[in-house]
Amino acid sequence: MKHQGLDHLAIAVPDTEEALKIWRDTMGFPFLCSEVVNGGTVRLTHLDMGNVHLQLVEPLTPDHPLKAWLAKNGPGLHHFCLKVEDVGKAMAGAPVPTGAAPHQGTQGKRALFFDMVATQNVQVEVTGK
Repeated sequence: MKHQGLDHLAIAVPDTEEALKIWRDTMGFPFLCSEVVNGGTVRLTHLDMGNVHLQLVEPLTPDHPLKAWLAKNGPGLHHFCLKVEDVGKAMAGAPVPTGAAPHQGTQGKRALFFDMVATQNVQVEVTGK
């Protein structure tokens, strides 16, 4: 699997507006875009850190897996994401096991998580077309 560099760092947050007060207003990262994806279950908000995006990930439904993650860990770094040209090809050629199927990412991109057991419990995602 060939990647094209880092796409984003993702922070799980319980409230995007509160997180924006820190990352946009205090830290000065410019707002790029925000959208609700995956059938209305999660809000993804991107901020510009220069050569990579900071993605704020807010679960919107009570049964979303990130709700449990936030309850256990609190807000914080959730994963990093690599750019790939084609998520399907990345899945087929992945050096480690992946999730069962790609999911919807930001701005029409597809995304896929690697199995954390194979990456020493580091959540790694790839995104592309």
